[in-house]
This record gives sequence, structure tokens and C-alpha cells, in this order.
Amino acid sequence: MEGTYKYSYKVGESLLTSLSVYNVGHQKCGPGYQWGPGIRNHYCIHHIISGTGYYSVHGDTYKLSAGDTFILYPDTEVKYYADTEKPWEYAWVGFMGTDASSIIRSTDFTREKPYIENGKTPKRVLKNHLDKIYEVKGNSHEASVAMTGALYTLLAVFMHYAGHREPSSDIQLAYVEKAKNYISTSYSYPITVEDVAAYAGISRSHLYRSFQAYEQQSPKEYLSNFRIKQACRLLKETSLSIASIAYSVGFENNLYFSKAFKKVMHVSPSEYRQN
Repeated sequence: MEGTYKYSYKVGESLLTSLSVYNVGHQKCGPGYQWGPGIRNHYCIHHIISGTGYYSVHGDTYKLSAGDTFILYPDTEVKYYADTEKPWEYAWVGFMGTDASSIIRSTDFTREKPYIENGKTPKRVLKNHLDKIYEVKGNSHEASVAMTGALYTLLAVFMHYAGHREPSSDIQLAYVEKAKNYISTSYSYPITVEDVAAYAGISRSHLYRSFQAYEQQSPKEYLSNFRIKQACRLLKETSLSIASIAYSVGFENNLYFSKAFKKVMHVSPSEYRQN
């Protein structure tokens, strides 16, 4: 439709673990343009620049307009659509990482109220930061760092203007985040699930139940997948031998590393590097 446009960028592969951009873009929608019902596997913030639209989640529908900002939570079914008379225009950024949930809990976004009204945050500042993320986009390690830096700056604005937030009462989630942070800093050592549980301060069985609840996988699977992800980066960006990479990401047995890598990536480490 004349007058509508969309430009977006999706990152090919996340190279950072604490926080990374999944996609970023800007869209002027046509009347009634709709996304969903559907779910995302990451957080996604939409800042409305002009017009009006509707956001439906958990059985509630919110009418939102210029200056409002709404968030999509991972693995949560949503639907959002433009008004038929004054369709909205918005900029967005999708992101993920071990820091994401704790940062969002430090803002005024909540699952009960997944939007922030116009006037609570400086809309010109928000748009400028969203534009900056798009400006520095790219799939290189340098671009990933630049995009993540701009994303941290954007999220800091929401944190700065947040009202008083009570500490999270969800202790189980806090254990999961503590464990994930430990894995992200210690994966290159031969740590075990027992080590992770000890660091989090809970039993292995408690850690298992917590990961199943919030990550839909066991701590062992999360640790292995995290290491494989780092191995992929080293295979792409360095000339290290397969054995050296195995040791670098916490596998002391090269054969076990190759089996674990193929189980996740469906190709051997050498084939992944060649491709």
C-alpha cells in the first residue's frame, strides 16, 4: 500500500551471550496490518512513533498510540495490529541473553502491564537509540558488540525512568539466572552441573527443576549447548585446531566434543568450519 514501508535487519548468529540483538527495524503499517497470534523466542520492544494500534496478550487488548512502548516476552502468545484509520508506525528491537530478564525486571515493563505510556520516557531519546542500533548493524563480532552497546544504552533509559520496583519474588528464576551467569564466565573450564548447582546455592535436583521450568532443558543440556555455541564462534573466527577449541570451551575429551558438537549442529566440527 502506498505510504507504507518496512526496513529490518536480522542478525545471522548471536556471538554474545549476556545480551545480544536478534533483530532491529522500523515499519509504517498499512490499515489493519497484523502480526500473530504467535510467539517469539526472544524479547522484543516496539516504540510507537505515530498512529494507533492494538496489542493483545493474556486475553487483554490494549489500545496504544504515539509515544507508547510495548514489549513482547519470550514464549508468550501475542497479537498486535494497526488501526484501520490511523495505522501506527513503530521502531523495534528484538534481543536475548542471560542479562535480558534481569534488566527488564528493572524497568516498568511487567507481564501484567507489558507497555509504558507516552510521557514516562523521552520518546525522542528512545527513537534515537533504536535508530543507532540499526545504524551499526552487522554480523561481524565488532558489529555485535556495537549493536549490544547501543541496546544497553536504550535499556538503561527505561531503567533510569522506572518507578520503584520490588525485588523479584521468584527465587527459582533467580537461581537459574545465577547459574547461567556462572556458566557464561566459567564454561571454558571443565565445570560440571554439580559445580553450577553449588555456585547457585541449591541442590542438583532443584537446579534441574528450575531449568526445566524456565529454559525447557536440563542444566547439562544448557551447559553443553552454551559450549557448542562458543565452539562455533572459534571455528569461524580462528584457525585453532579442533582439539584446541575443544579444550578452550571446556571439553577435555576431543572425541566427546566431536560427538556433542554433531548432536547439536548435525555436522562435525571440521565440516562446520569448511561450510
